[in-house]
Amino acid sequence: MNGYAGDKENIQKRMHRIEGQVKAIGRMVDDDRYCIDILTQIAAVESALKSVSMLLLDDHLDHCVREAVEQGGQVADTKLQEVSEAVSRLVK
Repeated sequence: MNGYAGDKENIQKRMHRIEGQVKAIGRMVDDDRYCIDILTQIAAVESALKSVSMLLLDDHLDHCVREAVEQGGQVADTKLQEVSEAVSRLVK
């Protein structure tokens, strides 16, 4: 079971909303909308994606990493390295 299983429905709803926002940005470009309005919508999508990312990260820490730390040893080391790399990608 994935760590986000309890939040799966919420994540799916958010991702569908983000998908709609991205499609709307494409339509804005098609309609030659004002650059700043498009940039504002892009910033909103980025913020929404960051929010989903943080939710997934929290779930991963609370479930997957917690279990690995309880097991200890190489399993824990691997999960901690994995989450460290994921955080590194998110903050770039």
